[in-house]
Amino acid sequence: MAEEDAGAQRSDGGGESTFTVIVAAVANLGIALAKAVAGIISGSSAMLSEAAHSVADTITEGLLLTALKRSEKPADEDHPLGYGPERYIWALLAAVATFVGGAVFSLYDGIHTLVAGEELGDPLVSYIVLGIAFVLEGFSLRTGVRQARGEAERHGAPFQRYLRRTPDTAVKAVVMEDSAALVGLLLAAGGLLGGQLTGSGVWDGVASLCIGLLLLYVAWVLGRSNAELLIGRALPRPVRERIRAELLAVEHVEAVLELTTLVQGPREALVAAKVDFRDVSTAAQVEWACERAEERLRAVFPVVSRVYLDPTPGPGSGGPTGVHDA
Repeated sequence: MAEEDAGAQRSDGGGESTFTVIVAAVANLGIALAKAVAGIISGSSAMLSEAAHSVADTITEGLLLTALKRSEKPADEDHPLGYGPERYIWALLAAVATFVGGAVFSLYDGIHTLVAGEELGDPLVSYIVLGIAFVLEGFSLRTGVRQARGEAERHGAPFQRYLRRTPDTAVKAVVMEDSAALVGLLLAAGGLLGGQLTGSGVWDGVASLCIGLLLLYVAWVLGRSNAELLIGRALPRPVRERIRAELLAVEHVEAVLELTTLVQGPREALVAAKVDFRDVSTAAQVEWACERAEERLRAVFPVVSRVYLDPTPGPGSGGPTGVHDA
């Protein structure tokens, strides 16, 4: 269980994540242009909403590429813990882009269509574009799912749990946005078909509203995930329990009084602990015990990149009485 949850905190495919995002960006840029042309020709608000959806996704992928690039900068004197969390800032901005660029426009366009109506043109071009877009989005989704599934299998974590808990929010964004794109394409096709059969633009307006609500949901989920990681998320409880057990297994360690863990990136986590060492241990033995503890943790959990141990007197020595995990 501990290894399974730890796997959900680690992604070794930095380059693989970049490739996944690039594939999605290229696909969405071409699709956005085609949808916009088809929307203008057919007069379909759902197609224009889908064009806005693809534009928002393209901007999102550009921000995710920036996030991947900037977060890989090595630690320096001004940023001793590295730049890993910066990816979540840019990923959060990407979620905002999905909200503003896609959801708001789709909702506005849908309401406008329902209130003012629309003149429907020839939907043939739109159907062709939707079919091509479905194939391209499906390929992009397949790339993202393949990476996420491979990471999940590599660490023994179920796919859904990995996708929910992974700190690699770039891959999570691609999978969620491409899944939403496929659903949006089906909604747009339904709106076109309903309008074609009934001659009413109401179906198209409703489809546009549904696309907007779908994008709102995606933006909310991605925004919440990145905000949680920016605020600071601990490693899962089973992992913390295993870390505590590994520390207690080190010679000269009597108790772990306080344990704090922090996810800093897809391949980075910090562990800090107040540790009660045996009173009879020498300073040299305490130093070597700290070294061995760090080696054990990194061997069991490669995601742990930094370990800080603070020798602290236990309760019997007048030290802190509270024991808690963070």
